[in-house]
Amino acid sequence: MRTPGRLRTSSAALLVLAVAGCTGTPDDGRPPAAASAPTGAPAAVARICAGPAPGPAQAPPGAVTVDPSVVGDLAAKTASSPENTTFWLRPGTHRLVPKQYAQVLPKKGNTYLGAPGAVLDGAKVNQYAFGGPAPDVTLRHLTVQGFVPPQDEGVVNTSSADGWVIEHSTLQRNSGAAMMVGARQRIRANCLRNNGQYGVNGYKDGDTVRGLVVEGNEITGNNTDDWERRRPGCGCTAGIKFWAVNGADVRGNWVHHNRGAGLWADNNNNDFLFENNLIEANDGTGLMYETSYNTIIRNNTFRRNNVVEGRRLADRGDPFPYATIYVSEAGGEPRVKARTDRIEIYRNLLENNWNGITLWENANRFCNSPANTSTGYCTLLVKDTGSCARPAIADRPLYDDCRWKTQRVDVHHNRFVLDGAALGCTTECARTAVLSNYGTYPDWSPYKAKAVSEALIHRQHNRWHDNEYRGPWSFVADDPAVRVDAAQWQDAPYRQDAGSTFTPRAGG
Repeated sequence: MRTPGRLRTSSAALLVLAVAGCTGTPDDGRPPAAASAPTGAPAAVARICAGPAPGPAQAPPGAVTVDPSVVGDLAAKTASSPENTTFWLRPGTHRLVPKQYAQVLPKKGNTYLGAPGAVLDGAKVNQYAFGGPAPDVTLRHLTVQGFVPPQDEGVVNTSSADGWVIEHSTLQRNSGAAMMVGARQRIRANCLRNNGQYGVNGYKDGDTVRGLVVEGNEITGNNTDDWERRRPGCGCTAGIKFWAVNGADVRGNWVHHNRGAGLWADNNNNDFLFENNLIEANDGTGLMYETSYNTIIRNNTFRRNNVVEGRRLADRGDPFPYATIYVSEAGGEPRVKARTDRIEIYRNLLENNWNGITLWENANRFCNSPANTSTGYCTLLVKDTGSCARPAIADRPLYDDCRWKTQRVDVHHNRFVLDGAALGCTTECARTAVLSNYGTYPDWSPYKAKAVSEALIHRQHNRWHDNEYRGPWSFVADDPAVRVDAAQWQDAPYRQDAGSTFTPRAGG
């Protein structure tokens, strides 16, 4: 399969090239969206790993019983049974035959139910647990552990078949990703912990994932193999990584203590809803939305994210405002169908994170540019990558459509709280920003000098308003090392955060 982690590198590796940028946009005339005071707290924390829901203690009527004492029993009975069969795995540790590629190949409509204490263990020999192209497979109440897929590949739904449902299961201590995804997949109330790379690798070859639901899961401790250190700049880590998914609801999850980002949507994703999640104590950014389109980020709580990576970079002297919510070459686009034509970020609580919200656009990164780390991909507005070249790219519509634009981002009714004493920091960790770098590359780029930053300032409609700030917040303007205070941020030329309040002391 094609593996996106091998095809691209993280845009963070390019941020050190940022040498100039500007912030702000004038009001585009659209009235502020109605919103209540910021809340941000999820209704309930998805504490799944400490007490997963038990499966049925007895086999349901008509189910095929699987015996843990018979090695390979699950795969063999699956092969000999018809479609739409339900399998009940007895309590105990189930194993496949000890061969690298041995796996269960479900048939259409199969259901796999684990009894209390049922575990499918790959014994660090088998690469995959459940694979093959069959759609509409269900997996419930089963622990899956000890499988060793290669980098970027997954243990459950290895082949990214459509219509799978994975619920009330524990996927832990596997290499690679705990699972892959297909269209219409439902991932609910699972414990996805301590996997070598991802809890979920949200990718399917051909970019055909639609209608994904990720709800009420606990996603913790993933990237135990620390892939960004093994392959610097790979962009191949997160609690969950999404690639070219069109339509996803990510709600009510507890995403915490992952090495790297908590949630990362990268490369031509569209029509996402991130809602009522608790995202905390991830080493890197809590939520990154990169080279993608049209999303709603609302009613989430972000706590203590980006402290490990943010502090490390600050200690190295890197002035860039790496943030807790990080929007990178992503924005609203009315021509791409979705539930919104913007990136809307509202009613979130950001408490004691390393920095707040950064909107970034790399002037050198566009379709067909060598600086585009999503190799071979173009924007959703251009079908022919090769058309993004001189002379056509210098004129509209390609001048606009060959870029992933950070545009139409509306940040409002959020609460930003930072206690400098709690983090041992009062400057590098208390910033929010909009910026671009000085365009330099490649030689034929039409986006040289300050073309992109000027667009960010005057034409791309990125807007902060009606937010609440508590703590020593400052705002990055023009250059990563140059900050402005609240009064300057609200004044010309930025004119941001109309209706917002600023309290220098944190709390409340």
